[in-house]
Formats: sequence, structure tokens, C-alpha cells
Amino acid sequence: MIAQVLRFSGVGILALIVHWLVVVLLVPFGMAPLLANVVAFLVAFNVSYFGHRRLTFQADGLEHSRTLPRFASVALASFAVNETSYALLLHFTPLRYDLALLLVLGGVAVMTFILSRFWAFAP
Repeated sequence: MIAQVLRFSGVGILALIVHWLVVVLLVPFGMAPLLANVVAFLVAFNVSYFGHRRLTFQADGLEHSRTLPRFASVALASFAVNETSYALLLHFTPLRYDLALLLVLGGVAVMTFILSRFWAFAP
């Protein structure tokens, strides 16, 4: 279990970095932070899905037709929490968009792990 949490953390941190970098690269070019967050989610989803499938949960023996829709559901639920929390932080706090996003991404990780472990990639 500890090894799995460490692998989850590694993949999650990589996906977080990709997500955060996409937002930080798009916002200075005029894209609204919440829209940039959607684009970043779509990019980081691939890092997260394939990393968790292969490394965290070692689910190569499970069919993509089973794990992909389940993980997509987990990711979309997590993103709904992400986008709502991000919008609230942007609107009601003086936090910079990039720092607010880091807080949100870190907070959603626990929910993603639990749902992924016990449902999306469960044998």
C-alpha cells in the first residue's frame, strides 16, 4: 500500500506539473485562467491515466474499455471539484491564479486516489 501511494504521488506530481505548466503558459497569452484550466486538464489527463494504469495500479491486464471510462469518470468528478474550487479561489481571495491552482490540484489528489484505487482500476 505504501509503495502504491508513493507511485500514485509520483504520477500525480508529474500530472500536476504538466497541468500547472499548461495553465501558466496559456494565461500570459491572454487565455482566461478557468479556460486554460480546462485545456490543461485535457492534456494532463493522458499523463494521469496512463501513468496510474501502468505504474500506480499496474492494471495492464485490465481492458482499456473498462478502465478508461471509469478513470474518465473519476477525473471528470475531480475536475468538477477542481474547477469549482479554482473559480471560488479566484473570485473570493487575493491569491494569484498560479498559486490558487496549486492549492486546488493538491487538494483534489486524495479524492482521485481513493476513487481510482477502489473503483477505476479495481480488478
